[in-house]
Amino acid sequence: MPAWDDNLSETALLRRLQGGEEMAFELLYERYQPRVYRYVLRMCGRPETADDVVQEVFLSLIRGRESYSPRSGALGSYLYGMARNLMFRQVGEAAGREPEEDDSVTEYDPLEGMNREEQVEQVRQALRALPAHYREVVVLCDMEEMGYAEAAEALGVAVGTVRSRLHRARALLLERLSEERCRA
Repeated sequence: MPAWDDNLSETALLRRLQGGEEMAFELLYERYQPRVYRYVLRMCGRPETADDVVQEVFLSLIRGRESYSPRSGALGSYLYGMARNLMFRQVGEAAGREPEEDDSVTEYDPLEGMNREEQVEQVRQALRALPAHYREVVVLCDMEEMGYAEAAEALGVAVGTVRSRLHRARALLLERLSEERCRA
């Protein structure tokens, strides 16, 4: 049996996984499970859904039902894309309803005067209220620190689409947080 190195490339791990080596799956799971779980949880806000989606993503990977080729892009992008599709099938598109469009953006800090815990909860609520196509770019680019190109690949859209959605999502978040601040 070949020696194991935690720093093996995705391609090497995938070859070993296809060869039936359990340790390859364990290493891939260890690398990607936390990120995929956080993405799904931030998108849908339901730990049980995140658990189910992550389980299905990795079962599909190990069973080879979903054919992945390193030539088609980064494994991370592939896993996020698969998680996204599974999540929307489970949660449905209702989570992605579009709010009324309003381009007014305030100049003040809507979180000023709140303690850290209150701020975090307000941001979480505002993020959950965003339509899915805006929420997912914020989660991938701002929270998971994914680059525009990788996020575009994961979502199956152009880089310009990611940029414009992210710009609009940030404006909507600021607007929602400002509204909440005014109500308090």
